[in-house]
Amino acid sequence: MTLDLAVDIALAAFGAVLAAFCFVLSARLRRLNDLETGLGGAIAVMTAEVNRLEAAIGGAKAEATAATRALATQIERARTERALWALHQQPPERRPLRRRRSAQAPLPQPSEAADV
Repeated sequence: MTLDLAVDIALAAFGAVLAAFCFVLSARLRRLNDLETGLGGAIAVMTAEVNRLEAAIGGAKAEATAATRALATQIERARTERALWALHQQPPERRPLRRRRSAQAPLPQPSEAADV
């Protein structure tokens, strides 16, 4: 056996092993990308779930915004009612009573008030 023949046999064996490896890799990639059972199917399911969750998050944001607005309205109404309640709890303002001056009674003169 010559060296050329040995190299040719080694290259043929290496080529056969490489072809078998490529065939196995191709089969595995086909199974991996299968839309029903492989990774492709998992990706399709996950994409659908992400879309569903995004829609749910959008709905939750809308509900939270509406609840926030309603709560702000109720808080403002409660503050107004509390202010009105506080006003009603204060005692009425006492003003000194003014005596009516009668037309018949003369006003006291400053000198007369000092004598008394």
